[in-house]
Amino acid sequence: MSKKILILAGDAVEALEIYYPYFRCLEEGYDVQIAAPSKKQLQTVVHDFIGWDTYTESKGYLIESHLTFEEVKAEAYDGLIIPGGRAPEYIRLNENVPAIVAHFFETNKPIAAICHASLILTTVRQYLKDRELTAYIACKPDVEATGATYIEEHLHVEGNLVSGHAWPDLPGFMREFIKQLG
Repeated sequence: MSKKILILAGDAVEALEIYYPYFRCLEEGYDVQIAAPSKKQLQTVVHDFIGWDTYTESKGYLIESHLTFEEVKAEAYDGLIIPGGRAPEYIRLNENVPAIVAHFFETNKPIAAICHASLILTTVRQYLKDRELTAYIACKPDVEATGATYIEEHLHVEGNLVSGHAWPDLPGFMREFIKQLG
């Protein structure tokens, strides 16, 4: 039976951080579903590092969400992917998101969180206390506020949690997530 993977997203999700994992999981033969606040075409964004002190942002491709957060039955999934971009800062406010994420920590199922995805993890801080993870450097204070240790490396694996710094780290990030799925 094929593994089922859930991706949490919303408008302004980073294009590479949703498309790369989505297609990579499809390539493995997994059943992949994208959940968002509403079932619609999501507007992705492209973040790049081109000489500014921070990243730049441009409009990206559209990608279809398959179900709403309210429709998610977390127990039906074998793994969770949380891409970054600006989506995490507002989808973490959805009342269903913390329970979805908590399920994966409670059942020790693989979780892959990259870049600004750590903002969503702050809603389940009880599962991060005394753990280690990496994220985009601007999220370091949020990671530390949960009681977790921020790791300076661009890729980190601790238990069921695979964390990455940003989209350039996607090859190793997805390799580790797929390894976790067994």
